[in-house]
Amino acid sequence: MKLMLIRHAEPDYAVDSLTEKGRREAELLSRRLCRIPDISGIYVSPLGRAQDTAAYTLKKLGRTAETLPWLAEFRGRCVDTQSGESRIPWDFQPRLWQPHEALRDRRAWLGDSLVQGGDVAQIWQETCEGLDTLLAHHGYVRQDDLYLCSHNGNDTILIFCHFGIAMAMLAHLTGISPVSLWQGFCAQPSSVTTLITEERVKGEVVFRCMQLGDLSHLYAGDERYSTAGLYPECYTGRDSTCPPEWDEE
Repeated sequence: MKLMLIRHAEPDYAVDSLTEKGRREAELLSRRLCRIPDISGIYVSPLGRAQDTAAYTLKKLGRTAETLPWLAEFRGRCVDTQSGESRIPWDFQPRLWQPHEALRDRRAWLGDSLVQGGDVAQIWQETCEGLDTLLAHHGYVRQDDLYLCSHNGNDTILIFCHFGIAMAMLAHLTGISPVSLWQGFCAQPSSVTTLITEERVKGEVVFRCMQLGDLSHLYAGDERYSTAGLYPECYTGRDSTCPPEWDEE
């Protein structure tokens, strides 16, 4: 089975929709996704930019998607240790989070001081339980770090969502701290992260990431990638604090 985590196309955060470029991205993405055989489920975040991205694919397929509230970005908040203000836990300045070794540990990261003072643990649990419920619906039941499945197949599940929640799901499926993925990887607008099941023992499945942040549909359409949600490669004087629009990637 393939699981595709799809970030929404380039967003217009002011109206929770897509820019004109984002609409071109969503169209090119739909051409790619419509060629996938055996799509057994399509799920989407309730936020407008994800809904609008999915709409292009759904129209071509003549399908509907199930909207899942927990896919509305990783909504957990913690308290900034410097300012005392509420903040997202997936965009720390490097010099702030890197000395915290526990944040790299998938079992210890929730106990670190940087992610305290809010509902990060609650939203993490909601995310893990939401994903496991979705997978169980398709016959994959989590047991410890494995998934048990009596009829593993070649179907595909599409999930249209956001960067923060996609990396959280990837972390849960692969046994990696989400902080390592949030801080060390980038999945740009309209990108596709693909996991496949690996069944080395009959009925026991693990998920392996085959592609992260793939944008081949944009290259095929001669469309430049978007840098929304990404800081410049070289310092430009841009404030290194978390910009407001990153609250909901």
